[in-house]
Amino acid sequence: MSNIKKFRIKSFKKNNEILSVEKLSLKFGKKVILDNLNLQLNYGEILGLLGPNGVGKSTIFNLIIGLVKPDFGKIKINSEIVNKFPIYERAKKFKIGFVPQNGGYFHNLTVYENLTAISEITLANKSYREEKINLLISKFELDNIRDIKATFLSGGQKKKLVIALALISDPKILLLDEPFAALDVMTIKMLQEIIVNLQNLGGISIILCDHQARDLLNCVDNAAIINNGKVIAQGTPSNLIQNIDAKNAYFGESFKIS
Repeated sequence: MSNIKKFRIKSFKKNNEILSVEKLSLKFGKKVILDNLNLQLNYGEILGLLGPNGVGKSTIFNLIIGLVKPDFGKIKINSEIVNKFPIYERAKKFKIGFVPQNGGYFHNLTVYENLTAISEITLANKSYREEKINLLISKFELDNIRDIKATFLSGGQKKKLVIALALISDPKILLLDEPFAALDVMTIKMLQEIIVNLQNLGGISIILCDHQARDLLNCVDNAAIINNGKVIAQGTPSNLIQNIDAKNAYFGESFKIS
């Protein structure tokens, strides 16, 4: 597959931080999930998370949105510690949008009804709601299926709907949990282009994790390898696949981006 990402954010972004986790630690029973993990997302950056199954990538998202509380460590957005804020306040005050791996929509509502339901919760201005819904329907090419119940949509259509739902409230940070899972090649390419366009046109800072390493690396600026509860390697896709720790823990010797 050709490289979707035409540019990579360089060093001028390094100190322009929008979100960070510092010394984040979490255990489930005796099992250590995260162990003093540090991670940073910069303004306008697309950051990818990779690692073996069960390493805690989705858990990091759950910690950021407030679904899970860490045993130790800080989560900071715009330099403010958000650990004590509940889920709805993090979403509203700190402008976090979340696209889960599965679900994230109302099965028995149409595309239009799904967008309307979320807009009624997140947008106070009634006249703006309809404008925003129509804009998202057009942006994600959902016009032909706006009156179809979500349960009858294809995998790619459902994923577009869930991303649109996450964008209703104009988030500044968007978390995407395995967006490419169980999708065909053409649908993955479409979603890659959507993700990059969100960065280019919307100025949204994005974190995504996925098991499809090549697909992820083709649309991010930087990526981090997580293993044994820590970030063991981080960098641009071309640099990361040459990193010896990344090779040993995840990629192996023969991995190539394309």
